[in-house]
Amino acid sequence: MKNFIDNLTSVWEFFKTTDKPIILYGMGDGADKVLKEFDRLNIRVSGVMASDDFVRYQQFHGFAVEKLSDIEAKFDDFVIALCFASQLPYVMAHIKSVAEKHTLRVPSVPVFGDNIFNEDFYTTHEKKFNQAYNLLADDLSRKVFEDIISFQYSGDLEYLDSCTSDKDEAFNNILKLDDSEDYLDLGAYNGDTIDELLRYTNGKYKSITAFEPNLKSYNKLKERCEGMERLSLWQLGSYNKNTQINFNTKSGRNCAIDPAGTPVQAARVDTILCGKKITYAKLDVEGAERETFEGMTTTLSLFKPKLNVAVYHRSEDLFALILQLHAINQDYKFYLRHHPYIPHWDTNLYAV
Repeated sequence: MKNFIDNLTSVWEFFKTTDKPIILYGMGDGADKVLKEFDRLNIRVSGVMASDDFVRYQQFHGFAVEKLSDIEAKFDDFVIALCFASQLPYVMAHIKSVAEKHTLRVPSVPVFGDNIFNEDFYTTHEKKFNQAYNLLADDLSRKVFEDIISFQYSGDLEYLDSCTSDKDEAFNNILKLDDSEDYLDLGAYNGDTIDELLRYTNGKYKSITAFEPNLKSYNKLKERCEGMERLSLWQLGSYNKNTQINFNTKSGRNCAIDPAGTPVQAARVDTILCGKKITYAKLDVEGAERETFEGMTTTLSLFKPKLNVAVYHRSEDLFALILQLHAINQDYKFYLRHHPYIPHWDTNLYAV
């Protein structure tokens, strides 16, 4: 059995044992989760910084949010815990420039769920990691799998850099979409991934079915798709049963299940499709991928659509979603790619 974390130091152990001041870089949900785990591990933080454009010397957990230059003036040496995410090229470039000057690690906290990626988590699921790894179809997928585990465990950005590839490679070499796709977009947001489909099919398709639970995003989706033919839009979340679920009302792609949120209808995909054939499906459903697969087993079994699936929302997604799909349809071949993003968001499973 392969040990994917052999000779690596856990990012949590790194921060626990350092004798240098620890500076949080970023505010928001990610920083809240990191601080919660730091508190559990008795790791003390010495300051909070943000990119210069975001600094108003506001307070965050009792710290004045400062610029890097302020931190440099205050401490001779320090280490940085990166606590936010971005796919913007100039932001990623800035993060890397900071990492060239100072030791920077990225504590891996899940977007959803409570499972922190640490040694206990890895050891508990080591067998499943190996089972998923052995199902991957090419060398690049296996490298991405290894590097993403190494990144989540160690927090070292070098592992992300070494496994990043553009989406063109996946779409051109794996998905190979054409003008006859029956497309299912789960988590359609404002229609940007419908535009993505059209970009790779020269604007042609057979049909499009799209789910988006957030009302604001759904209205933008309708506006963006106005005038398109053979299109079916649903203000729904995808799930493993037809029910009402509370979703948060966050803007952007972060609409997700939240007990304190707004009630929205959710449905099994198979119920809505009623036997309709799907040739390509994209799933980015903010942590409900497992339940969505449970609600579309007929579609997956009968039609084996090409799949583009987010596998970064939960710590267990990297192995659990591959194993779940394999159990539903053993004819799938699995490919893993990481596209430009810090941290490991936009790590996608492509199944064909």
